[in-house]
Amino acid sequence: MINVNEYFDGNVKSLGYETSLGKSTLGVMEAGDYEFGTSQHETMTVVQGIMTVQLPGSQEWKSYNAGEAFEVDANVSFKVKTTTFVAYLCEYK
Repeated sequence: MINVNEYFDGNVKSLGYETSLGKSTLGVMEAGDYEFGTSQHETMTVVQGIMTVQLPGSQEWKSYNAGEAFEVDANVSFKVKTTTFVAYLCEYK
């Protein structure tokens, strides 16, 4: 089954699905500043665009380009900035 998710007044949308490898979402973000909370370990891969991220416990912001990924532990929050549309794949473990 495919689940449709919408966050931040529709500025972030994703399609959630599950395979034998686990749960994933494939989504897009409009330009903006966002803060996400996690309930599971996440690996987020940028598919298109540039995502600038402040990971938990860090004061630094790091930019991730298409093809690059970062990981976030469960039960934390992280901040994201985008200046254009960004597409991403988020895999949950």
